[in-house]
Amino acid sequence: MTIHGDVSTVDQAIERIGLGRFQWRLFGINGLVWASDAMEIIAIGFVIPSIITTFGLPRSEAGLVGSLFFLGMLVGAWGFGALADVLGRRTVFLVTIAMNAVFALLSAVAPSFGLLLAARFLVGAAVGGTLPVDYALTAEYLPKARRGRFLVYLESFWALGTVLIALIAWAVVPAMPQTGWRWIFAINAVPGLLGFWVRLWVPESPRFLMLRGRTAEAEAVLQRVAEVNGVAWQGAKLRHEPRAARNPLTSLFGPALRRRTLTLAVVWFALSIGYYGVFTWLRPIFLSQGVEVLRTFWFLVLLALAQVPGYALAAVWVERIGRRATVAVFLLGSAVASMVFAVSTVPAVVIAASLLLSFSLLGAWGALYAYTPEVYPTEVRASGMGFAGAMARAAGIVAAQLGGVLLAVSFPLALSTYAALLAIAGVAVLTMRERVEGRPLEERVGSAAG
Repeated sequence: MTIHGDVSTVDQAIERIGLGRFQWRLFGINGLVWASDAMEIIAIGFVIPSIITTFGLPRSEAGLVGSLFFLGMLVGAWGFGALADVLGRRTVFLVTIAMNAVFALLSAVAPSFGLLLAARFLVGAAVGGTLPVDYALTAEYLPKARRGRFLVYLESFWALGTVLIALIAWAVVPAMPQTGWRWIFAINAVPGLLGFWVRLWVPESPRFLMLRGRTAEAEAVLQRVAEVNGVAWQGAKLRHEPRAARNPLTSLFGPALRRRTLTLAVVWFALSIGYYGVFTWLRPIFLSQGVEVLRTFWFLVLLALAQVPGYALAAVWVERIGRRATVAVFLLGSAVASMVFAVSTVPAVVIAASLLLSFSLLGAWGALYAYTPEVYPTEVRASGMGFAGAMARAAGIVAAQLGGVLLAVSFPLALSTYAALLAIAGVAVLTMRERVEGRPLEERVGSAAG
């Protein structure tokens, strides 16, 4: 195929260039970093006992490692998301992964608990900042027919990171009860270091460049994408558009976007309470059930593997039944699984419910990560993803405290509370008006319709 001078918009160019080696390389690069982010987050539950031993801390004080990490993620998601809509995707793309690698290594060698907390806060900020950029940038390079499925596949790297960190913890923690946390943090820095190097290859989003009036640069990037995909780009020109001068943060709550922003905030917050409420307190929850197999490391690996078919089904459904319906079905399925987990005393049912809960929660995450960047225009896409991520991290902070309080009162109360919140999220997403299947991405806030 040859692209001549009849291409006037980035959307037309992306459709004509099609899906090829460029998108697959971008998918692999962002997937590597997404797996690394999962390892950083899930590692919290494995390293706290070792940190307690090293520094002689009470459990309540050691919990600050997780709380400050999530606080950093909140700040990073909100702040870096806004910066990506102002400075560009690529700049933030590189800064966040460099921060992740550097401060993960500093975490591993921290000589005091105070310095460890500072390093973990900064790692959290970096991890939180990758969320809006990775998904905004990936979405902006994908043809509309395959966009939803690819974005779900990107989220599936979370399961890979979860499995890897469970296996690493399984090998390291029992063998080195005092210093195991240092090795885990050091190992977690490796994907970040590799990720920074391979991300140097990724160019700026041509959609962002066009909104900044940098038409020639956008054409050069699209020519590069075409060449990588084996498509000839012969003198094709983009229509020059006026420079965007909108404040992305205030636009999220303006008349055109307020409803979708607030609805998505409810969905992200409620889903995150349910997810982090379960997975932050996974070991105490399993111990309270009295089912011996739940206490083993290999079952944690099996629990992570149960996420893979959840992602696979979500990737199919987002194209067949739509984004909103897919998110809602998985959220309501999560609510049912959480309730069964709460009330059942039959070991086989408890095991099945826990696997179904992992399957459904991650299916919901996969579809929601695909849907959210698509409902925001390019002008504010990273900011919208950043705000959604900030809501998720705020929920993570709340869940870390709420889970302990609820479990102290009653195990069924904790799980039924999560079930109610997941059901609320499922109903909320069905109220969304935006249909994005098979449609071009909106570019400007003025084109949004509520």
